[in-house]
Amino acid sequence: MSDPGNNADNADRSLGQLVAAATAEMSALVHDEIALAKAEVRQDVKRGVTGSVVIIVAGVLFLFAIPVLSFAAAYGIHNLGLGLAWSFLIVGGAFIILGVLLALFAIAKFKKVKPPEKSIASAKQTAAVLQGVKPHPRPAITAGTGRPATGGSTLADRALEQSPVQDNASAVARSST
Repeated sequence: MSDPGNNADNADRSLGQLVAAATAEMSALVHDEIALAKAEVRQDVKRGVTGSVVIIVAGVLFLFAIPVLSFAAAYGIHNLGLGLAWSFLIVGGAFIILGVLLALFAIAKFKKVKPPEKSIASAKQTAAVLQGVKPHPRPAITAGTGRPATGGSTLADRALEQSPVQDNASAVARSST
């Protein structure tokens, strides 16, 4: 960028050139800021994907560890002198008790879930305000002409009367098929 203190170059340039240079520099600055934002987002997405993959792998490893640790606990209880079947029943019963406790905890949390009362109240208030709003009156269009039925008194009505209205939608639809 140029040095703002260097007035010798700026004195020779016209106002239009200065405005054009400022516009070009602002445009370049905006483009650079957008490129920086894209690079930062891209880097954050890569980090997020890497973290997600690592979490999934860790979860799978923990899932594989549950049966191994269950067998270890059952055989550990068996080494204390209990029969093997009783050892496995104790470990299975512990899992059932743990599952029931977690289910009761989840049910208690679900009972505390409420509808978004503030959002509902805000939406009702917005709807009440919008019910009293009337649309801006528009001039009636006469059939076939596409022009207002009344003599236009506004600038837009006069512009419509002076220029023919063309329907380009049907021409575009025909050319695209």
